[in-house]
Amino acid sequence: MAMAEAAQPKNEPEESPLSPWWVRSVLIVLVFGFAALLAITLLAYRNAPPVPGQVKDPSGTTLFTGNDISNGQALFLRYGLMDNGTIWGHGAYLGPDYSAEALHEIGDDTATALAQQQYGKPLAELTPMQTAATRAQVAVTLKTNRFDAASDTLQVTAAEAAAYRQQIAHWKDYFHDPAGNGGLKPDLITDPVELHQLTAFITWAAWASVADRPGSNYSYTNNFPYDPEVGNRPPPGALLWSALSLVVLLGGIGAVLLAFGKFDYLGWVTRGHHVHPQVIPGQASHGQRALVKFFVVVMLLFLMQTLVGGAVAHFRADPVSFYGFQLEKIFPSNLLRIWHLQTAIFWIATAYVAAALFLGRSLRADEPRWLAPAIHVLFAAFVLVIGASLLGEWAGLSGWLGNWWFWFGNQGWEYLEIGRFWQYLMVVGLLGWFAMLWWLARPRTVANPEARPLARMFLYAALAIPMFYLPALFFGAKTNFTVVDTWRFWIIHLWVEGFFEFFATTVVALTFFQLGLTRRNTALRVIYLDAILYFGGGLIGTGHHWYFTGQSQINMAMSAMFSVLEVVPLTLLTLDAWDFVRTTRGDCDICDRSIAVPHKWTFYFLIAVGFWNFLGAGVFGFLINLPIISYYEVGTILTPNHGHAAMMGVFGMLAIALMVFVLRQTTDDTRWPGIEKYIKVGFWGTNIGLLLMVALSMFPGGVLQVWDVVQHGYWHARSLAYTGTDTARLIEWLRLPGDLVFIIFGAVPLSIAAIKAYLGMRVTRGPTMQASVSSLE
Repeated sequence: MAMAEAAQPKNEPEESPLSPWWVRSVLIVLVFGFAALLAITLLAYRNAPPVPGQVKDPSGTTLFTGNDISNGQALFLRYGLMDNGTIWGHGAYLGPDYSAEALHEIGDDTATALAQQQYGKPLAELTPMQTAATRAQVAVTLKTNRFDAASDTLQVTAAEAAAYRQQIAHWKDYFHDPAGNGGLKPDLITDPVELHQLTAFITWAAWASVADRPGSNYSYTNNFPYDPEVGNRPPPGALLWSALSLVVLLGGIGAVLLAFGKFDYLGWVTRGHHVHPQVIPGQASHGQRALVKFFVVVMLLFLMQTLVGGAVAHFRADPVSFYGFQLEKIFPSNLLRIWHLQTAIFWIATAYVAAALFLGRSLRADEPRWLAPAIHVLFAAFVLVIGASLLGEWAGLSGWLGNWWFWFGNQGWEYLEIGRFWQYLMVVGLLGWFAMLWWLARPRTVANPEARPLARMFLYAALAIPMFYLPALFFGAKTNFTVVDTWRFWIIHLWVEGFFEFFATTVVALTFFQLGLTRRNTALRVIYLDAILYFGGGLIGTGHHWYFTGQSQINMAMSAMFSVLEVVPLTLLTLDAWDFVRTTRGDCDICDRSIAVPHKWTFYFLIAVGFWNFLGAGVFGFLINLPIISYYEVGTILTPNHGHAAMMGVFGMLAIALMVFVLRQTTDDTRWPGIEKYIKVGFWGTNIGLLLMVALSMFPGGVLQVWDVVQHGYWHARSLAYTGTDTARLIEWLRLPGDLVFIIFGAVPLSIAAIKAYLGMRVTRGPTMQASVSSLE
């Protein structure tokens, strides 16, 4: 019996179509969510902190101009400083928050000048009452907004002007010694003009974070960063919207749990039917076998990511030397951090791309002759973009590309460091990938009629991948920082956590259907329900990244109320946990007998996805998303604590699950045990290693750093005054056990498994997908 004929067993009747209200509900959520998100995005243009044409002191002397600010922002990006420190809490954590440190230094210098002017004594010699009076005057001075929109001029006081001039020397000293800046190249910036422009940008960011927004009693950044000595304290809205969002959260969880209790057909696994697999291990087509080399690249990139990630962590624990080597002279910490982020994006996305083509091919009874050659071309394009962009980032930071740094080197925006030229090529490559996928999986070519609705949703989700990467092309090096951060999180949150999440759901649902574990309607309901739940909170919830980046409290109110709903679908994962466990055991609901499950390790990695989704995205994500918590926390170690547990734990584990699925499908039974043993070690190594990183280092380190923020101010917790303490350095060293387990017992054996599967596949040519499945039924 051919595969197409066996797809619908005679003893299981064809399912009737689902209610049209599933699709209508998804569309309603999408229209409402995007309408609100676009409104918030447009408000970002209107409410962004102004870049004054000129900044003058009381004598009329121009301190710096708007061009200086814009050029300084470009220098900030060109030198990769967003992968060293942060602006308004966004960036890397090796260095300080530049805006917070500048603000505090300006506050101290202003207080020193006022103390000398009014009392004729240094600040340290004032009485407590005089000190309090001086600090109050500093707060009033800095919070008074003297920007005149009509003349496009910002007027500063004499004390502020003197403080600005001292900032230039401060940042020159900062860039001199790698031990004090987290491992940057020695004397990174020494040119007086560049120092002047960079300081102008940092000073502007500090001014925007403290000067009251016109018509409001809080700054352009909603009083972030926390620094009571300059008058920056959390605005009342941060507390109010946090409290109200908890009401929304509890209501959302209650409503969804009620729905799951009433409708027992919601969930992943179909009960009460025989398992009828549509795909058989070891029986892959020529085109599907051509995809295995993608996973060799995936695992090599994964291994590279873990190694450079360990080096970045070492720079936090010991920035003076890398086990006796001056690594920063060749591979400075900001370059390694860029590579750590970019390799993660590349290996996870590449795994999804290859697995999607594999599944798309599995839906057909025949294979187009162009498929294998097209896969080879796509592979070459991916290798070119990945390799050239990584080398370009190194060349850009090293100054070898001159004025072409933005196009072929390092753009400088965190997560989007890849040069603009390579971004264009990546979009073209993704569109080419979708064209291949559409030709393979368009509904009229799908062999099994039952799978056609699933194929349609699969293609919709795939199309969203290239389309929603386009906002990465909407800004340049000198675009207003608030506007850039708005579009940047359209990529980081909406593209990755929204549409990649939706695509991942369709991939898993289609995989379960092809393995015979889930019937069509069950899989479709999961896709629709996840779309409603994820997009219901996730679209408007994107704004939780924008609380303190120059947007008004309209964004804070809306995003706080909707962002908490992102936790709701993650809590539901616990309801399906036992179904996943039972699936790995291969129990048949009809005959109550154990059956062979050739994809046990695929399911184990999917179980890991569920665990980390709940812990990393749910628990740790919710912990830092409330406005009042985020106000003190953003940019502390609790952020990468959430990032590692969610990015690696969810998207990374899913990518590995898809790889294991493809490797098993392309490997015959005789060779599989030799590969499976490495996958088994890799499963435990990645999960135990990640858990150790979180439990021993990142979570306790983040909690202690937030405590320091509350005690001493945000600037202090992000500076060497805290990160250079023995306690902070010890906690950083405690990452070492988790890193070693993750690399040695996780990344290495999984890389070996991918290489062995590729080499074994080239030696042995198995039967094609057209083989009969009747022997398994």
